Amino acid sequence: MAQPQSETDPLLGRARGRDSAGTPACHSVRVGGGAEATRNLCLHQAVVFIEDAIQYRSIYHRMDARSMWFYRWYYSNICQRILGFTIFLILCLAFVETPSSLTSTSDVRYREDPWEPPCGLTESIELLCLLVFVADVTVKGYLVGWTQFLRSPWLQAYVAVLAVSLIDWTVSLSLQCSETVRIRRLLRPFFLLQNSSMMKKTLKCVRWTLPEMASVVLLLSLHLCVFTMFGMLLFTGEKDGQDKERLIYFRNLPEALTSLLVLLTTANNPDVMIPAYSKNRAYSIFFIFFTVIGSLFLMNLLTAIIYNQFRGYLMQSLQTSLFRRRLGIRAAYEVLSSKATEGEGHPHTAGVKPETFLKVLQEVQMVSFLKQAMMKRVHAYSGRLLSADEFQKIFNELDKRVVKEHPPRPEYRSPFLQSAQFFFGHYYFDYLGNIIALGNLVSICVFLVLDADVVPDDRDDFILGVLNCVFILYYVLEIPLKVFALGFQGYLSYPSNLFDGFLTLVLLVLEISTLAVYHFPHPGWKPEMLGLLSLWDMARLVNMFIVFRFLRIILNMKLMALVTRTLLDLFRNMQAFAGILVVVYYIFAIVGISLFRGVVVPPSKNSSLALPNGSAPCGSFEQLEYWPNNFDDFAAALTTLWNVMVVNNWQVFLDAYRRFAGPWSKLYFVLWWLVSSVIWFNLFLALILENFIHKWDRRDHLQDLPGTLESPYQMTVELMFRDVLEEPAEEELVEKLSQHPHLKLCR
Repeated sequence: MAQPQSETDPLLGRARGRDSAGTPACHSVRVGGGAEATRNLCLHQAVVFIEDAIQYRSIYHRMDARSMWFYRWYYSNICQRILGFTIFLILCLAFVETPSSLTSTSDVRYREDPWEPPCGLTESIELLCLLVFVADVTVKGYLVGWTQFLRSPWLQAYVAVLAVSLIDWTVSLSLQCSETVRIRRLLRPFFLLQNSSMMKKTLKCVRWTLPEMASVVLLLSLHLCVFTMFGMLLFTGEKDGQDKERLIYFRNLPEALTSLLVLLTTANNPDVMIPAYSKNRAYSIFFIFFTVIGSLFLMNLLTAIIYNQFRGYLMQSLQTSLFRRRLGIRAAYEVLSSKATEGEGHPHTAGVKPETFLKVLQEVQMVSFLKQAMMKRVHAYSGRLLSADEFQKIFNELDKRVVKEHPPRPEYRSPFLQSAQFFFGHYYFDYLGNIIALGNLVSICVFLVLDADVVPDDRDDFILGVLNCVFILYYVLEIPLKVFALGFQGYLSYPSNLFDGFLTLVLLVLEISTLAVYHFPHPGWKPEMLGLLSLWDMARLVNMFIVFRFLRIILNMKLMALVTRTLLDLFRNMQAFAGILVVVYYIFAIVGISLFRGVVVPPSKNSSLALPNGSAPCGSFEQLEYWPNNFDDFAAALTTLWNVMVVNNWQVFLDAYRRFAGPWSKLYFVLWWLVSSVIWFNLFLALILENFIHKWDRRDHLQDLPGTLESPYQMTVELMFRDVLEEPAEEELVEKLSQHPHLKLCR
C-alpha cells in the first residue's frame, strides 16, 4: 500500500498525514473548513484518549469521528448498565429454569412441586440476552478492527461461546425443552468474566500461579498417601481395640484416603482418632503428626506460595494497567500539543494550551469533583504551555479522593446561643449520645436476660417501657439540637447523623404506634403479641441498631481505625474476587445439578429414618437431617456448595453422596474444596494481607488524618501497589503510540 503523503511541521519536524484507516492525522496542516474539522477531530480524540486512561482501557481502536462517537456511546453509562443488567438477567435465569427454585423450602421431605415455566418463556428471555451479546461483540469487533480482533483471545472466545449458546438454544427448542443437559448454562459465567478487566487480570494471575501451587498440592498428595498406607498397616484390626477404627475410618483404601483428607481440614478431628485413642494413647501420635505436617506446615506453605506468586503476577497485570493509563494520557498530549503549536505565539516550545485542555476536560465523562480538581490545577498554568510532564502530573488527581468539606456553621450574635452552639456542636456531645445509647442497650439486654425464664403472660414490661420512652425522647431532642449547632446542611453532611435521624424516626413511629395501641406503661403492662412481632417487640428490636452509633468511637482508636479502613477498602476491591467466586459457584452448581439431581430421596413414611428417634447412625446425613442440602435446584445447589466450602462436617456430604450417587461423587466435592476453600480462600487472604500491610506501613500518615473514615487517597487495587510499580519511560510510550493501527503520530 502506498505511504500516505505527508508534510513536515516546521516547528516540531513531525510527519503529518493520514492514518492507515483513512483518518486525518491531527497534525495535518489545513486551511478553511478543513482546519476547523481537523481541530474538532483533535479535541474529540483527546477526549476519548483521556476517558480510556481513566478506565484503564486500551487505546488501540478506530479514531475517526464516526467511530469515536460510536465508541463513546458504547461506553456510556446507559449502554454499560444495559449490558450489566443483561448479564445479571441471564445468570438469574438459572433460578427459574427447570429445575425451578421457586419453592419455600429445599427440604426433599416437605418440598412441593415447583412452578415450572412453559417451554419458550425463559428461552425467549435468553434469546434476547444472547442478541444483546451478539450486538456487543459486533460493536467491539468493529471498534478495534480486524487486526486487533485476531490478537484478542477474549473476543474470539466471546464469538465461540455465543455460537455454541445459540446452537444449543436451537437444539433445546427443537426438543421442546426436554433435554437434560444444556451446555449453554455452563457458558453463561463467561459473559460476566469478559465484561470485567479486573476479573480477567485475576483469572490470569490464578492461571499463572497454578504451576507453583501444583508442587505443593503434589507434596500434600504424597503426604496423604504415605500416611494412608501407614494407617492401613497400623489399623489392621488384628489387635484388640482396632476393629472399630478399621471398620469406620480405615475399612479400605478409598475410605482411608477420605478420612485423612477430611482430617487435613480438621473437620473430623478428634472423631477419627477416638476409636483407637480410647484403647491406647500411643495411637494419637499418628494423627497428631499427620495434622501438624499437613495442616500446620503444608497448608500454610501453600498459602505463602499463593500469596507470594499471586502478588507478583498481580503486580505485572497492574503494571500493564498503569502503562495503559500513561499511554492514553500521552496520546491525548500528543494530539493536543500539535494543535497548540500551530500558531506562532510559541515558536521555540511544544506543549498544550491550558484553554484547549480545559475545553477537552469539559467533554470528558468522569467524576465531577475530580474534573473540578483537574480544572483548578490547569488554571494555575494560565498564560503558558503545558509540558508533557506537567500534563501528566495533572492526571495524578485521578488517584486522589477529595476530603469532604462540611458546610459552615450558622453564626449567632447572642453569647448564650454561641455557648449553646459550642456545646451541642462539640464532639463531647457525641460522647454523651454514645453513653445514652449504651444505657439503652444495657437496659434492653438486662431485661432480656431477666425475662428469659419468665412465661410471657407473667412478664411486667412497665420499667422497660418507661425507659424506652425516655431514651427515644432523648434521641428526638438530639436532632434539633444538632441542627441548631451545625445547621441543616451541616447536619445532613454527616452520614452518621443521617443514620441516627432515620433510626430515630423509625423508633418514634413505632413508639407512638405502641402507645396508641397499648396506652402508656403502667404496672403489669404486657403488650400483646399481634402477628409475628408485636409493635413493642419491634421497637426493642430496632433499638438494637443503636449499637452502630458506637462505630464512631473507632475513629478515636488508632489501631481500630486502621482495621476499619482495611475492611472498607476490602469492600471496594472485592468485585473482581467476588466475581471469580460467583463464576466458580455457578459452574459447580450447574454441574452438580446435572450429576446429583434427584439422588437425595426422602425417607418413606413407614421408614425408621422418618421417625424422630430413627435408626440412622449418629452423625450421618439422615440423623443430622441434612435433607435440604441437595442439588435438586439451583438455589439449593448454591447453599450446598457453601456448606461444603465451610468444610464443617463436610465428611457427612462425602459419605452421603457416596451412598446416594456412587464413590465417584467424592471427586466432585474434593475438587470443589480445592477450588473454593484452598485456592480462592488463599487469594482472598492475600488481598487482606496486602491491604493491611499497606495500611500498617503508612499508619503514621493515617494517624494524622482528621477524625473521618474518608481517606485522602482512594485505595483501589491499582493504587495499593502504585508505590512499587515502575513508571513507563517516555521512549516506550512514544514507541507504543507510534504503533497505533488507526493513528499516525511520527516524530
